[in-house]
Amino acid sequence: MHDGLRADAQQVADSLWPAPQRTKGSISSRIVIPGSKSVTNRALVLAALASSASILRRPLISRDSTLMKNGLISMGTSIAESNRAQSSTIGELQWAITPGDLSGPALVDVGNAGTVMRFLPPVAALANGAISFDGDARSHERPIGPVIRALEELGVEIEHGGRYSLPLVVTGKGELRGGEIDIDASASSQFLSSLLLIGPATLKGITARHVGSSLPSLPHIDMTVAMLRDFGGEVEVDRAEKIWRVHPSRLHGRELVIEPDLSNAAPFLSLAMVCGGSITIADWPQQTTQPGDQLKEILVAMGGQISQSGDGLTLQGNGQIKGIDIDLHDVGELTPAIAALAALADSPSYLRGIGHLRMHETDRLAALTKEINSLGGNVVEEPTALRITPAPLHGGTFHTYEDHRLATAGAVLGLATKNIKVENISTTAKTLPNFAHMWSELVE
Repeated sequence: MHDGLRADAQQVADSLWPAPQRTKGSISSRIVIPGSKSVTNRALVLAALASSASILRRPLISRDSTLMKNGLISMGTSIAESNRAQSSTIGELQWAITPGDLSGPALVDVGNAGTVMRFLPPVAALANGAISFDGDARSHERPIGPVIRALEELGVEIEHGGRYSLPLVVTGKGELRGGEIDIDASASSQFLSSLLLIGPATLKGITARHVGSSLPSLPHIDMTVAMLRDFGGEVEVDRAEKIWRVHPSRLHGRELVIEPDLSNAAPFLSLAMVCGGSITIADWPQQTTQPGDQLKEILVAMGGQISQSGDGLTLQGNGQIKGIDIDLHDVGELTPAIAALAALADSPSYLRGIGHLRMHETDRLAALTKEINSLGGNVVEEPTALRITPAPLHGGTFHTYEDHRLATAGAVLGLATKNIKVENISTTAKTLPNFAHMWSELVE
C-alpha cells in the first residue's frame, strides 16, 4: 500500500469509536449534564452588551461556547474564568464578564457554530472598526444571508463578496441606529434572535417582523425574549402579527446559573428507553424556556414514565419503545435522538415539520436516512419529514458528518446492535465534552 494511502486508512480506523452495546440488565444511574449551549451563548452576548459586570455560573465548556467567548474577547470584552468554592472540597466554574468598548480590527473564528456565526456579526455592527468572520468549510454553506441583509438595511457596511455567506467583514461605526426591519427567519430562528439581542444597544431599538413561512423553533425565540428581560431589556411580542419590538435601554449585568442542556439529555434518557431501568438527569429545572423540556411529553408517548422532584427528572423504561407520529418543527434539535429510538421501536414512526434541519451542521434528514439504512434500517426521506419503519439492524460504520447530534444518535443505536462503529465521536465536543467517556461508563 502507498504510504499516503496507508496513513489515510489508519486515520479513518483511529476515528472509529466502537459504540458499546448494553448486554447485562437494566440501567440505574443519575447523570449531571453540562450547561445549556443556547443559554450560555445568549448570556455571553447579553453580558457583553450590559452596562455592568456579570457572573455566569456553571457555563458550558465546549467548542461552541469557547468560540463565542473568544469572539467576544477579540472584540474587547473581558472574560475571566475562576472556580467558586461551594465547600472545602468542591468548586464551581464561573465566568466573570466585564463589558468593554467593542472595537476592531479583530478576527472571529465561528467554527461551525450557528449561534456564533449569526449572533456575533450584529454585535460587530455596534463596534468601532472592522471585524472579520470565518470558520469551518461547512460554515460557508450554512445560511446567514437574512442577517447580513437586515444589517445592511440598517446601514451597516458588510463585505461578503456578493454571496451573503461567510467569510465576511463587518465594519462598524461604534453605534447603530436600529429601526424597523423585515426578516425571513423560516430557515433558522437564530436570524431573528440575533437582531433582538442587540436591540437594547441600538439608538432606536429593533422592531423585527418575520415575513417568511412557518417560523421554526419558537421556544428558542421565547428563550431570547426571556433572557433579554432578565438582563433588563424591554420587549414586546405580537405573535399574531409576527412582530418583536425591543426598546433601547441599558442592560444590567447579573449573576446567572446556567441550566443543564436539556436537548443533550436526549441520548442519556434513551438509555432507559432502550435498556430498561431508570435514568435521572440532575437539576432539571421546574420551569424553563429550553425546547428540550418537551422530551418529557415525547418520551412518555414513546413508552417511558416520567417523574420530577427537587433532585431532577427521572425516566423509567421497560425496553419497549412505541413508534410516534409527531411534528418536531419547534424542537428539531431532538430529531436525531428521536429517530434513533424510532429505528428501535416496535411500530412505525413519522417525524414531521423538520425540513429546516437540512441546513444545520449537516443535512440531518439525508444523513439520518443514509446512516440508519446502511445498518439495515428502513427510513424513507421526504422533503420535510422522515418515515421510519423498524427493521433488524446490523453492525457497520455510522458516519457523523461532523454533526454532534448524529454522533450521539449512533451511540443510541449501538445500545441494541452489535459492532456499530461511530465515526469521529469527538465531534460531540461541540456541546457535550467527554461524551464518549460518560457514555461508556454508563453502558458498560
